[in-house]
Amino acid sequence: MAEINRAVKGTNDILPEESYSLRFVEQKMLETASKFGFREIRVPVFEHTEVFLRSVGDTTDVVQKEMYTFNDKGGRSITLRPELTAGVIRSAIEHGLVHGALPVKVCYVGGCYRYEKPQAGRLREFHQFGVECIGASSPVADAEVIALAKQILDGVGIQNISLAINSIGCPECRKAYHAALKNYFAQHLDKLCDTCRDRFARNPMRILDCKSPVCREIAANAPVVIDYLCEDCADHFKEVQAQLQAAGIDYTVDPHIVRGLDYYTRTVFEFISGDIGAQSTVCGGGRYDGLIAGMGGPQVPSLGFGMGIERLMLTLQNQHIALPKAPACDLYIAAMGEAASRRTAALCYQLRSDGFEVQTDLCNKGLKAQMKYADKIGAAFTLVLGDNEIASGVGVLKRMQDGETTEVSLDALSEQLLQLKNETALADLTEAIL
Repeated sequence: MAEINRAVKGTNDILPEESYSLRFVEQKMLETASKFGFREIRVPVFEHTEVFLRSVGDTTDVVQKEMYTFNDKGGRSITLRPELTAGVIRSAIEHGLVHGALPVKVCYVGGCYRYEKPQAGRLREFHQFGVECIGASSPVADAEVIALAKQILDGVGIQNISLAINSIGCPECRKAYHAALKNYFAQHLDKLCDTCRDRFARNPMRILDCKSPVCREIAANAPVVIDYLCEDCADHFKEVQAQLQAAGIDYTVDPHIVRGLDYYTRTVFEFISGDIGAQSTVCGGGRYDGLIAGMGGPQVPSLGFGMGIERLMLTLQNQHIALPKAPACDLYIAAMGEAASRRTAALCYQLRSDGFEVQTDLCNKGLKAQMKYADKIGAAFTLVLGDNEIASGVGVLKRMQDGETTEVSLDALSEQLLQLKNETALADLTEAIL
């Protein structure tokens, strides 16, 4: 019975005092993306399992260990999305976006689901902001997508963030690299975990992304893909770096970045925080030129990134970066009696239509309890409304900050409340400056 009153392991409730700050950050992301020409897209929270098998890759940890997959009542294999890129690409193919004016620039905010051990910055239900740029093969596009991620992180005030980039080449130049990896890992095959021994034959690059401490130690000395780039991939990577340098974006080349999903090609990148422990990657992305064709669409290049919102919020918290809080109630009207309650209903409706947040009693409380509640919710002003106020058409607004009172006409309450609110805001600003 106790389980009914607890959230499922690996999930979090977002309470009202947190949701406003979260919405602010998400809106900041969408607004910044719009300046780069990205428009919001929304895709289903679940897809046919094949969507992820063909895109994410059947040798990845995500597919092998972490997906929430089930058969629906029609016997179809359905998976809760472990990431959003695959669903967005599926949508772009289905609705013909890949055949329209290119590049197509889309962005999104949504929940994802992976069965893994919960820890700080890593949940089983988590949320991502991300972008996809479909139809651009130029290294200029790589640099622009990285610049967008940087501007988002700068825009919410995050500090101590570093950018690491790498190139993992194309399928052609990776053939030689795979051969080099197999030669290296063959010497350590008996020490690798069972999963990595299976990966050895099918996709040795996946061993580089294994979370096992033993496999990670072995992989640390493995050949690096950047030494095996073909001429085209090497030139592409050089131009990405030149574009970042021209934009004044600092970075380091980390030859060990491979990213955790199979669809990546050429440029990969990560923004890393030093303030959230082991789960240090706040944003990761890169290019995936073969993904659309691999999912049954035309040969159209694409790239993008995903940004973990929980990790971002944790970083902001650990860096003590203040985020806007929900605005306080503008006015609490304490109604005394049936007639006052009805007049209050009319006043509340009008004031809310005029843009004010107004609250009143919904629990049949006495005056003292109502005023105590108004104080708890941080109401800027209160107004007690009874028979005398209704008869005279005049009430008394009390500013809760200092107890100052002002007589107001009930028929002109909106105009006078706005004036008092502006005067209070100006006084607070002057005091802050002085």
